[in-house]
Amino acid sequence: MALSSAKPLIRRHAEIGIFLIGAVLIVIFASTSDGRWANLYNIGTILQVTATLGFMSLGVALVIGTGEIDISVGSTFGMGALAYLWLAAQVDPSIAAVAAVLVGAAIGLFNRLLVTRTGTPSLIITLGTLMIFRGIAIALTEGFSFSIPYAARKGWAYFVLGGGDFLGFNTALYWLMTLTVILLVALKATPFGNRLLAVGGSAESAHSRGVRVDRIKLSAFVLCGMLAGFAGTLEAGKLGFADGSMGRLMELQAIASCVLGGCLLAGGRISLPGALMGAFVLSSIQSYLVVTGVRPQWFILVLGLIVVLAAYGDRSLRQWALRK
Repeated sequence: MALSSAKPLIRRHAEIGIFLIGAVLIVIFASTSDGRWANLYNIGTILQVTATLGFMSLGVALVIGTGEIDISVGSTFGMGALAYLWLAAQVDPSIAAVAAVLVGAAIGLFNRLLVTRTGTPSLIITLGTLMIFRGIAIALTEGFSFSIPYAARKGWAYFVLGGGDFLGFNTALYWLMTLTVILLVALKATPFGNRLLAVGGSAESAHSRGVRVDRIKLSAFVLCGMLAGFAGTLEAGKLGFADGSMGRLMELQAIASCVLGGCLLAGGRISLPGALMGAFVLSSIQSYLVVTGVRPQWFILVLGLIVVLAAYGDRSLRQWALRK
């Protein structure tokens, strides 16, 4: 009886699956790591990694909601980090951060314009721009890294932009929570959210109802680029350096977080809390492999297995919930 009463809840909330997976993994990791995983310092580290990946996952989720995909976010992340560090050494860090976000917005705009003008699927276009901007990042650094010495990273701007901790947690986490609330309000309480999901559900139907489909998709790509650029800024602020490989493979983790979190790749259904929980799960797995001495190369294998199993589990759960 209790299981039957849960069916309507599962139908309405696609992210329930990842929260169940997360709860199970937390219990397993805490009970099998002899306290090395479940301690305040390690949890803080996991949340710090989650914050960086979470920004990218939120952006990718918005694009997925329109029925498109952006796999260039890893390179956008790297370009944002490089732009921030290069400018922060010459101007105020807050100005450098704004510039890095604008670099991300420009890449998002570039992606969307290419998709619109060429009529090529966004998967192909963003795969190409992933390599283009990765190549630019490598060419700019020429095998070295952009950096700011630790002694020079002083002042409130460096502290706020990923370089400091507040109440034991990196400031990036507070940025993530703030922007998540803003995006949730925008999706739930403004016309933009309804239009975004309507475009993802059926672009033709949305267009017939007066929705400007191209403008909505453009907004999603630009927001995705801005979030990735800001994530790169916060990561660079924390580390103090960045090279041409910054953000490599993070696009796969961001997409995996969205899939795990209940976002429908065909569009029309997303969950921002689910995407963030997906990012937390992936960060937790990576941390568990590290503290238990498993080589990090296995992370990609484990990531792939979990994505496949979670996708199958989510499909099975939803089919069960839809059953009369």
